[in-house]
Amino acid sequence: MSCGESHETDCSEVLDHLYEFLDSEMPDVDRDKFQHHFEECSPCLEKYGLEQAVKKLVKRCCGHDDVPADLRAKVMGRIDLIRSGQAVPEHDVTATAQDG
Repeated sequence: MSCGESHETDCSEVLDHLYEFLDSEMPDVDRDKFQHHFEECSPCLEKYGLEQAVKKLVKRCCGHDDVPADLRAKVMGRIDLIRSGQAVPEHDVTATAQDG
């Protein structure tokens, strides 16, 4: 998507990384670039507002379920394996011995 205007940061880059911005998962210098972009680009600001509203709604409606500790540990272990570049088992790491 592009609004047709020329910006320091391209609309497509902003929208590709919108959730990183929403989740505060980007360096401050990039956050500042994106904030500046939203100030000058109403289509991207509108998309940002929509995604922010959806995120708040999901959190309000679905954010109260507790995750079992063993499931969380297994998922976090798999994420650590992926991040470290190690081989990841093909089987479902969330399955328990009882599922088997």
